[in-house]
Amino acid sequence: MLTCPLCASGQTVIYHRDARREYHQCRCCELVFVPPGQRLSPEEERAVYDQHENSPDDPGYRRFLGRLFEPLRERLAPGSRGLDFGAGPGPTMSVMFEEAGHPMAIYDPFYAPHPEVLSCRYDFITATEVVEHLFEPGQELRRLASMLHPGGWLGLMTKRVQGREAFAHWHYILDPTHVAFFSETTFHQVARELGMLVEFPAADVVLMQRRGR
Repeated sequence: MLTCPLCASGQTVIYHRDARREYHQCRCCELVFVPPGQRLSPEEERAVYDQHENSPDDPGYRRFLGRLFEPLRERLAPGSRGLDFGAGPGPTMSVMFEEAGHPMAIYDPFYAPHPEVLSCRYDFITATEVVEHLFEPGQELRRLASMLHPGGWLGLMTKRVQGREAFAHWHYILDPTHVAFFSETTFHQVARELGMLVEFPAADVVLMQRRGR
């Protein structure tokens, strides 16, 4: 059996197979994940991301990001400082928050590889359509949580697993760069491990707050 890349449990089972790859599920945290041997290489990943045409000049993309931007902005104090983690080739979430008066740093392993920003602390961190790409989501989410000030917010956008039958026909698994799939139960497990509160403002939005002030 494979080890879960989120909680490190060895209790994993086959969840689904298709013509391209397998999907395993952890019995402890319920993460569904693609085995390491069936992931893309960094070069193959980059080739997919280079095809993205997201831009802050695209009103439709801004509306899409608004599903996370609006509920998170409502919870922030004026001037709160943030990080957009996994900003991609056309950073837009950072632009939206800066327009709202929140200074932002950006990080992306391919397009903004600035490791120095990962040694700072923030009032909030966003990761939009990112966690489904992570090979080691447990390690990355622990790191992001540790970068938050007490009371800080981690805002995520990712579509959630709704059951085995729906998964088999889900467009989300057709993207070869998507390798980790979370359910609401999975996020509750993550929040417990990290000592965070969790909310679900929309079907593909998760807000987690670090305890303390």
